[in-house]
Amino acid sequence: MVSERATRTTPFAAMDVLERANRMDDVVHLEVGEPDFDTPTAVTDAAVAALRAGETGYTSSKGKPELRRAIADYYDRRYGVDVSPERIVVTSGSSPALLLAFSALVDPGDEVVLTDPYYACYPNFVRQTGGRISTVPLSADDGFRPRADAFARTVSPETEALLLNSPANPTGAVLSGSTLAELVDLADAADATVISDEVYHGLTYDGEDHTILEYTDDAFVIDGFSKRFAMTGWRLGWMVAPPEYVGHVNRIAQNTLICAPNFVQSGGVAALDEVGSDFLGDVRDTYRERRDYLVSEVEDWGLSMGYTPGGAYYLLVDVSDLPGDAFDAADFFLEEAGVAMTPGPDFGSNAEECLRVSYANSAERLAEASERIQRALESLELSTAD
Repeated sequence: MVSERATRTTPFAAMDVLERANRMDDVVHLEVGEPDFDTPTAVTDAAVAALRAGETGYTSSKGKPELRRAIADYYDRRYGVDVSPERIVVTSGSSPALLLAFSALVDPGDEVVLTDPYYACYPNFVRQTGGRISTVPLSADDGFRPRADAFARTVSPETEALLLNSPANPTGAVLSGSTLAELVDLADAADATVISDEVYHGLTYDGEDHTILEYTDDAFVIDGFSKRFAMTGWRLGWMVAPPEYVGHVNRIAQNTLICAPNFVQSGGVAALDEVGSDFLGDVRDTYRERRDYLVSEVEDWGLSMGYTPGGAYYLLVDVSDLPGDAFDAADFFLEEAGVAMTPGPDFGSNAEECLRVSYANSAERLAEASERIQRALESLELSTAD
């Protein structure tokens, strides 16, 4: 018999839309967060050199020492935070790091508090460890930025973890340093632990990124190489664990993940040590330009957003004025315009009337998508008028 855990795991709508769109001709893909940049040459060269040098065996489950040192140096250089390499566990992408964190922290029935909207996979991560989900409602009126007092109304004595995501998927909202500090205090008062998903760090357009480690050592930090280094298919991420959890996390990793691929880890060292700020700055500036363009275009379509995202590369667009629900709207744009976008209900009840639109695509393809959407909406207006 199929387990209850398996039956309660919901599909990832963005991937369902992608699979459907891939069966069609000439679709503009705005449904997934897939950077259109090439992986930096230094990273590819380092991985190829590692392959040729025979670096294809197992590594420590925590990762190569040189990669963990490079990650520790990154925190010192980027945030002025001293992180021991011993606290770092390298993983095959950030998703396994999240599963490790929940496995080490959450028992069946423990409460995990997250925002709504949320990254679509978060609830399924919690369910895999038997946790119970409570949500903090967010709205476009506040730019989808969570406030500490909203968390305070949701956190209870049964809360084991607060899951934060900044810059956030799907909203692009960015948490300020002062808010992070308040949330750390709230977690401490509730004897709960913060899990901070920082995988979109480096893609903040208004203000600065702040890691939760600036405010506490008693937090799990999740990060990786996929987004800012255009390394989605490389599957390389990491976790920084609170000191008392490191051994527990490592034992779980030894039994479930073994290790991240050896030669891929060499590429990660090159990404942190050799890819300069010019590349990362160009990536960030390019995304900022795309954000500004698309926010303006949404207005021209006659659709509503009500906010401007501060980071990541997503918009939540309100489609409640269109016929049907968000799934119908996604179907309409895919079938009538050849533009793939993700239905909002996958991201929580406060995104139910929205589509998530990714601008991780070229300026030319974004312009093409906008023209197609505009034509489809004009045709819809004419048919409705008839």
